Amino acid sequence: METLANLESFVRSAETGSFSAAARLLALTPAAVSRNVATLERNIGVRLFQRSTRKLSLTEAGERFLASIGGNLQALQAAINAVTTDKGEPAGVLKVSLAPTFGIGHILPLLPQFLARYPLIRPEWHFENRAVDLIAEGYDAAIGGGFDLTPGVVSRTLAPAQVVAVVSPAYLATVTAPATPAELAGLRGIVMRGTGTGRIRQWVMRDDLGNESPASLSENIVLNDPAAMREAAILGLGVTLLVLPDVLPNIQRGELVRLLPDWHGDAGAISLYYPSRTLMPAKTRVFVDFLVQAFDRG
Repeated sequence: METLANLESFVRSAETGSFSAAARLLALTPAAVSRNVATLERNIGVRLFQRSTRKLSLTEAGERFLASIGGNLQALQAAINAVTTDKGEPAGVLKVSLAPTFGIGHILPLLPQFLARYPLIRPEWHFENRAVDLIAEGYDAAIGGGFDLTPGVVSRTLAPAQVVAVVSPAYLATVTAPATPAELAGLRGIVMRGTGTGRIRQWVMRDDLGNESPASLSENIVLNDPAAMREAAILGLGVTLLVLPDVLPNIQRGELVRLLPDWHGDAGAISLYYPSRTLMPAKTRVFVDFLVQAFDRG
């Protein structure tokens, strides 16, 4: 019977297109992954990859083999994980990607309760403003917005992402409060340039009656991180547009004031993403259930 190590090396190499990337996911050396795949090919008598100095691609036989074992391998890994933990408790490294502002403000405070319930789980959390490739990069889950739902990825909505206009009380005292989103252009603006597109993010706001109006801020300060935009607004440098969950604590503490309370932009939702598997690893399943329940409670 073929070893699990050889099968894992093959599947991860196929998913990532690289022995080196597969090695990082499996905590092995690239040479070890390459050796495992070569052993697998020799044992079954079929070449699974076409190799070159720049590219690793599946042969036709390799594609058929990947399709036939992919789900079964995940089920086997989950079964092994379930029976090798102390008393069957969820255990292991939980690798999660989180949007920094939302993750630090709303997810990290839940960690003490989660670890008290599941002490054998070891969090490895990456706070980053990007949509990661869950499967290729070996993440158990990701939290944020704007992810493409590629095959094999599931999303669960945690909170609506309403965009609101905020300023500091000190800055608001020096200007006339706008009555419509269009009047925001008359104030000093703190805007965001997308790292992916290189463009300034534009928003359309709507009120409770469904009326819409563009909200174009002056480009007085251009930043590329929501947390920096929030801090710049707290410092009194101008008005900015941010997702409500990112600024709600600051509004509650009086550090920021929400302008145009009847208006908001729609940024979709802040969601929890995770790979769909026949048997989800226990560590991922309890994390998903824990977060969904926490946000259902408000």
